[in-house]
Amino acid sequence: MRIGIEAQRIFRPKKHGMDIVALETIKHLQQIDRSNQYFVFVKDDVDNKVLEPTDNFEIINIKSPSYLLWEQWELPKKVKSVKLDMLHCTSNTAPLKLSCPLVLTLHDIIFLEGQASNTATRYQQLGRIYRRWNVPQTVAKAKKIITVSDYENQVIAAYFRERAQDIITVHNGAGAHFKKIDDLAALEQFRTKYNLPKSFTFFIGNTDPKKNVRNVLAAFKLLHYQYNQQIYLVMPDLNETYFASLIKELGLEELKKFIVLTGYIANKDLPMLYNLADVFLYPSLRESFGIPILEAMNCGTPVLTSNTSSMPEVAGDAALFVNPKDENDIAQKWNSLLIDKSLRDELSQKGIQQSAKFSWLLTAEKVKSIYETLEL
Repeated sequence: MRIGIEAQRIFRPKKHGMDIVALETIKHLQQIDRSNQYFVFVKDDVDNKVLEPTDNFEIINIKSPSYLLWEQWELPKKVKSVKLDMLHCTSNTAPLKLSCPLVLTLHDIIFLEGQASNTATRYQQLGRIYRRWNVPQTVAKAKKIITVSDYENQVIAAYFRERAQDIITVHNGAGAHFKKIDDLAALEQFRTKYNLPKSFTFFIGNTDPKKNVRNVLAAFKLLHYQYNQQIYLVMPDLNETYFASLIKELGLEELKKFIVLTGYIANKDLPMLYNLADVFLYPSLRESFGIPILEAMNCGTPVLTSNTSSMPEVAGDAALFVNPKDENDIAQKWNSLLIDKSLRDELSQKGIQQSAKFSWLLTAEKVKSIYETLEL
């Protein structure tokens, strides 16, 4: 088969979840599939060495001034010129006019649920509008629809009832570089580089409302004043203007010195941060999967996460669960992890066992099997 994979953003320097999924899936397809011919469609950017061509994997750079024009105009032209048997679009949206069958990865339909938050950036708002326009039409055209958890499969099937039988769950994995690190000198060098305290909790937050930054900071305040825990919180890549507004709203000026904003940390360096952390905090309001849960578990870091959406499916019995809407519950469970080393050790061991159930190799094998069903 002549298989195309849309991977427009895998070369951008600051990769997000969907970019990582596309990149890891392609890299592991390169390992297992020598028979099909692949064409990977990208937009060139500074991180263009993360994927190299092979005998049966050609990387095609498509230039365009905008995401929409790249996807709706330039990509279909290139697809037609290389005479594909199928195209896999990896990031929720796809061209509306194609010359071949389509497989779509629909990570979630959060953008179809309720109203957009007023804390979303303009970029996030425009992306939401585009997805709301594109996805219903794309779902109607796709031969198969991949999503990343059984939870999300049920959500999508309930919304697009007529396509329920064509939705297939393919779980994500975590990169092999997420593992326990024994090189103490390297860890200390990383700690010094980012000015990290000796003991801290690691939390990934951003301006997306689902990341629940406000409730985490409210729980952080409770930890200091109600539980007398003078702990540090480390947050990479959080918008400083947004952070400042929350500090003012929650009255956290006195505790600001206990919060470290590192700026963006590349995915290849994140294992260092997980290994140095005492606890990894992931109490999102809503996730379609939650790759950072597996990343932390692979590194042996105890995880506190939400009891909602896909997170229990990913974490199994290897995490401490909270109601993400309840700052008191977050604070109480967070405190219990901090004071109970035996609990942290137990979750660390269980986490390593749980994360072993997921891998990008398994992801690639299942994706390949889906491609092959279109050949029948």
